[in-house]
Amino acid sequence: MNRRNFIRNTGLGLAGSFGAGQFLTANPLSSSSQHTFFDISLAQWSLHRMLFDNKISNLNFPSYAKEEFDINAVEYVNQFFPSAGSKYIQQLKRRADDAGVKSLLIMIDGEGMLGDQYKPQRMRAIERHYPWVEAAALLGCHSIRVNAAGNGSREEVANSVIDSLVQLAEYSANVGINILVENHGGYSSDGEWLANVIENTGMNNCGTLPDFGNFRVNKNNLYDRYKGMRELMPYAKGVSAKSYDFDNKGNESHIDYYRMLKIVKDAGYEDYIGIEYEGSKIIEIEGIKATKQLLLRAAAEI
Repeated sequence: MNRRNFIRNTGLGLAGSFGAGQFLTANPLSSSSQHTFFDISLAQWSLHRMLFDNKISNLNFPSYAKEEFDINAVEYVNQFFPSAGSKYIQQLKRRADDAGVKSLLIMIDGEGMLGDQYKPQRMRAIERHYPWVEAAALLGCHSIRVNAAGNGSREEVANSVIDSLVQLAEYSANVGINILVENHGGYSSDGEWLANVIENTGMNNCGTLPDFGNFRVNKNNLYDRYKGMRELMPYAKGVSAKSYDFDNKGNESHIDYYRMLKIVKDAGYEDYIGIEYEGSKIIEIEGIKATKQLLLRAAAEI
């Protein structure tokens, strides 16, 4: 038995098995008791069903991450904020501080296309991101995540996105916030395209949030996820560990986490990796715990 199989099948692996209606029989591994080259955070989208169903609230998210998963850092999604206003943000910050949880970033969706070819529309999109920059700074985050979406050719969208990112990065530099772009569909899921966009901004506070899973450019084109990760990691100021489904050994069914973490480590990255469970075969709580265990087991081998 080689070392990988040993780790997967013994004490560092899953103590239980995945069966119909059954999850793990062991408690989730504690990140504080394991040696990793990175820290673990929780992306709020992992709990989007519970949040949309009002089973937990945005204000309770930080303490829930700590109490349920023993995770001490979180990544928010702006869809779950009733407001970016300072009064609400200060309330959320108090909740996070009281729980001993660090706020890392806010993922921004629905505020317009930064690659829009119609300049007035694009300028409105840039301006709609400004309040989230201020909110992130007030929360104590290091970044906001934006999307590099647009209409037009690869070159046209790239040029528009670069211009938008430069304006956002110049604005956010005043409050110490980074502007991160995730591979999130369309041209942005082409690792080479996105890496070139970030490189051509020339801004130190502009980078990437590479996601293990979001490499579908369109319905007919799935970019090589491992190639894409290697292209995006030199600009990474965060990493998203996407997960969908798990086999009976607790390994992600679509993504080789051992290979992914080797790419991340080889890039010299040693900061937070955020769990982002997006599956439906097991409930969100169990999916998050399974992803955490897989990260820890893979890290132990790496």
